[in-house]
Amino acid sequence: MEELLALLIPNPRLLTPVNGYSFFNFLLKTDHGKPDFFMPDLPKSKRLKKELSLLNVYTIATGSTLGAGFFLLPGLAAIEAGPALALAYMLAALPLIPAIFSIVELSTAMPRVGGVYYFIDRSLGPMMGTLGGIGSWFAVLFKVSFALMGMSAYLALFFPQLPVTTVAVVLAVAFGAINMLGVRRTGRFQIFLECGLLTVLAGFIVGGLPAIEPTRFQGFFHKDMSSILSTAGLVYVSYIGVTNVTSLSEEVKNPERNLPLGIFLALGTVMLIYFFGTLVMVGVMPMETLQGNFTPPAAAASVFFGEWGVVVISGAAILAFLSVTNSGILSASRYPLAMGRDHLIPSVFQKTRKNGAPAYSILVTVAAMVMALCFLEPDGIAKLASAFQLLAFALVNLAVIVMRESHIESYDPRYRSPFYPWTQIIGFFLPFLLIFEMGWALVLFSGVVCLLSGFWFFAYGRSRIRREGAICHVFERLAHRRTGGLDRELRGILREKGLREEDPYHEVVVRGFFLDIPTKMSFEEVVQKASGLLAQRITLKEKEIGDAFLQGTRVGVTPVAKQAALPHIRTASVSSAELVLVRSQKGVLIHSNEAFCGVHPGDQLVHAIFFLVSPEANPGQHLRILAQIAERIDDECFMEQWLKTANEQELKEILLREDHFLSLHLATGSPAAPLIGLPLKVCSMPEGCLVALIHRNTGIIIPSGSSVLLQNDRLTIIGEPEGILQLKRQYGKV
Repeated sequence: MEELLALLIPNPRLLTPVNGYSFFNFLLKTDHGKPDFFMPDLPKSKRLKKELSLLNVYTIATGSTLGAGFFLLPGLAAIEAGPALALAYMLAALPLIPAIFSIVELSTAMPRVGGVYYFIDRSLGPMMGTLGGIGSWFAVLFKVSFALMGMSAYLALFFPQLPVTTVAVVLAVAFGAINMLGVRRTGRFQIFLECGLLTVLAGFIVGGLPAIEPTRFQGFFHKDMSSILSTAGLVYVSYIGVTNVTSLSEEVKNPERNLPLGIFLALGTVMLIYFFGTLVMVGVMPMETLQGNFTPPAAAASVFFGEWGVVVISGAAILAFLSVTNSGILSASRYPLAMGRDHLIPSVFQKTRKNGAPAYSILVTVAAMVMALCFLEPDGIAKLASAFQLLAFALVNLAVIVMRESHIESYDPRYRSPFYPWTQIIGFFLPFLLIFEMGWALVLFSGVVCLLSGFWFFAYGRSRIRREGAICHVFERLAHRRTGGLDRELRGILREKGLREEDPYHEVVVRGFFLDIPTKMSFEEVVQKASGLLAQRITLKEKEIGDAFLQGTRVGVTPVAKQAALPHIRTASVSSAELVLVRSQKGVLIHSNEAFCGVHPGDQLVHAIFFLVSPEANPGQHLRILAQIAERIDDECFMEQWLKTANEQELKEILLREDHFLSLHLATGSPAAPLIGLPLKVCSMPEGCLVALIHRNTGIIIPSGSSVLLQNDRLTIIGEPEGILQLKRQYGKV
């Protein structure tokens, strides 16, 4: 019995309903019976709107990357690397690959504004989060500043009298104003810029490859490896933008799919463009012409396309720099927003306009860019951007190790990094190698920023927060304590992300047992009846199941609120989740052992009880099913519908997601009348859709392929949204 009780999820204790709290807020209560006001589930009103699609993610990630790294930096990098320029660009991508794997894993587990900052903060703690947030912010704004300097260099080809710095400052302010319009309009503008840019770059590579002269690559390895590695550190800034989109992850639709797919597609795109693009630059013109050239693609295009090629490539460069600036300000402004939410910097930075734009964060980001443009040289800006991003990426790889080893059950990434932990170990040490190769002056400057970040945390942030990172869970055995704040926050994120395609929530509901209790009955009696039903499908004995549920209520892991209760356990004795739905018209008394927010403990009357048993090996799915039920209970109309529903079929439909099911009545003269008299196996259904329940006369039938549909049958059809929508159109339900 002790082994079974140990399977109880360490959920918060038994609760008393309090006005203003949702049912799921009760699942997030602290272990001491008090709500955690320092790490709450983010209220829906405070979250940013999800307005970014897969195409937005791809164009922002690509657009943040294809700028100065292609149109300006090759000329500077060729001074160090010589003909091995393309090799330096490929080596620069190596420390990025582990970081990409780690960032994608973390972003599918924690899609919150701030991206890298948020991951470091929640894993390594707020002090390291302060360093990661400030470092990532500096990296992006320095990269954008470098792009603006590059854009000015291209404008000078046609307007040589233009003051470069002044133009860059004006452009920074202009794009800050564009970002004030909100992420939706900014995202649309980004798609337009990126489509034009990729079209021109494809033409540049296709036109340039046949013009390459192999003799240009003589002396490919004349430079020592130290020079090539130093160059790789310099051009590393060319890649860092591909992950900046994670700072917008809270604003991405379906982040578990769109973030990984968009980032991997963007990384593949930019690596191909950098490799073949630099091969063309080295292969079509003398090295003396390339080295130190501030417009190398334009110079290369003039060789095989002539003067009109210079014009087209210069236009593409301007598009690229506009794209980097637009997406860079969009990404960078989310770091102060996230840190403001967490009280590490003044809370004014978390304020947003009606369109969701973080106005103060955008203003301070643009102001910092203006300072960089006025006081730093282009190569210095590029190296600073690379150094800060390398440091942040090293910490991100460490963050994955900490999150995995913390064994927090609610850490539930859709994507998991391959070759763990070796990918992360290599990804942690490799960035420091590149930082040291870039020179001691840069190491010293980075160290100063780290010290200043630590000073800011202890002077300002430490007294304003009460949370710890997942690293405390790693050292749980040494410290003999465990913090529940991050676990509660991650459970809130699980609820926000919703169910996954493979989660059998709808199947669990439709095949679940149903108990309708018209008379008064004690909770112990209800548990006994529910356990008897579950014992038909799992290998545990009825008494073992009942004792586990009752123990969960006694120790306070059964949430009770809004006249509903959710007893739940996990055990290795089941292969798939099982559910018992209980409705009590008279109500069932459940005793609360603790007070909550000043409300005295006592007997709580509930009308809905959901007994959930899930496999021990899949805690994430268990929590997502719990969260989905809790989400439905939170509906203001839920209890009224629950008590008035006529039969089991309609009652189960209350729990189903509207876009995943269709209720169809077979009546003469209705659009569904042609189905009457047909066996199910000959009825045409969209792929993934099936008839799960048939209500006939006064009973429920679990259908098979040979079941013949009769007049007045009421069908419950479940399936994927696309198929359900198709059926709704077919049978006049939309």
